[in-house]
Order: sequence, then C-alpha cells, then structure tokens
Amino acid sequence: MENIDNSEFERYQRAKKRVDEIKGFYGHLTSYICVMLFFVFINLKYSPEHIWFFWPMSGWGIGLFFHGARVFNLLSFLGKDWEERKIQEFLEEEKRNQNKYQ
Repeated sequence: MENIDNSEFERYQRAKKRVDEIKGFYGHLTSYICVMLFFVFINLKYSPEHIWFFWPMSGWGIGLFFHGARVFNLLSFLGKDWEERKIQEFLEEEKRNQNKYQ
C-alpha cells in the first residue's frame, strides 16, 4: 500500500519537474523576444547604418535552442533516457566490481 503511494508521489514529482522545465523555457523565450525587440528598435533608431542586433540575437538564440532541445528532448542522446541508462550502467559496473573482490 505504501509503495503505491510512493510511486504515485514520485510520478507526481517527475511530472511537476517537467512542467517547471517547460514553464522555464517559455519564460526564457518570452524574455528573449522582448529583449531582442528592444535591441532591434534601439539599433534601427540610433544606428541603422550598422546592424548589430544580429549578434546578440544569434548568441542568445543558440542558447535558447539548446534549452528548448533539452526541455523537449529533441536531442535524444542528451535526454533523460540516456541519463538513466548511464546511471544504471555505472551502478551495474560498480556492483560487478564489488562482487569481484568478495
């Protein structure tokens, strides 16, 4: 009975963490859009002969892309499944090494 409650609680915690990650990404996206619009306005109003807003837009955009890729698991080799498989692999290796010396 307690295991069922524990597993439900763990599933809830994982779901809550996932929602928080998605919410964080959308906050990041919103701030990116607002700041970039401000940069475009400043650039085009005060120095339209030199287009510089592209550089911060590109740099921050790369970071935003990787944030989104991690949150939405677009790069599967860096995803949660990979982490879990690696953790299990290291635990099994440690267990084998422990048994070898006993």
